Amino acid sequence: MKLFRKRDFITVGFILIFSAAAVYMFYVILKPIEVLPIYQPAEVNEKLVDSSIIHIAKYHKVSDFKLTNQNGKEITQANYKDKIYVADFFFTTCQDICPVMTKNMYQLQEELKNDNEILLLSHTVIPEVDTVEQLKEYAIENNVDDSKWNLLTGDKKQIYELARKSYLAVEDSNFNEFDMIHTENFMLIDKEKQIRGFYDGTNSEEINRLLKDIEILKQSYN
Repeated sequence: MKLFRKRDFITVGFILIFSAAAVYMFYVILKPIEVLPIYQPAEVNEKLVDSSIIHIAKYHKVSDFKLTNQNGKEITQANYKDKIYVADFFFTTCQDICPVMTKNMYQLQEELKNDNEILLLSHTVIPEVDTVEQLKEYAIENNVDDSKWNLLTGDKKQIYELARKSYLAVEDSNFNEFDMIHTENFMLIDKEKQIRGFYDGTNSEEINRLLKDIEILKQSYN
């Protein structure tokens, strides 16, 4: 009788373990996989999009570029090949939102410093002021890791077109064709040069959301 009870107890135990494992497997199988959207010009606030591409509803990608970083090195899209990256627009003498944005970009740098799959990219909106030397000084002051984070300067027209026609990030200004009002937006770009998210670079909760979305995006490549 005791032997029967022992066997019965073992059997029930196996059944409970198997049932728990089966429930977990069904949960994993049936749990919806999180997928980030792919943003197109037609879906974004029209103030942030150049009128020449506002109608585009698919196949939008960040254009190729050739700019110069804080070390005087030429940076192109090839430097970001097969990388996920976060992009923004700033200028070194900005005293309102830029210091907070730079602080939060630095947080991303530190959180992701051991992840070679992720890079950071900041474009100045006043390259006539933000020379290579100015960017280098700013990089040193803000502990920028040159292997992780490029601060870019160069042709103003090219930067303007990247902001308006590629990253869909900056409002057109009322002054002239190539003056810009900078933005607090951080953009998450995937390995196919597609925009996968917009985030308020001055908001710590948005930075946490960005970090979570980076993990979701990384899983889509596994």
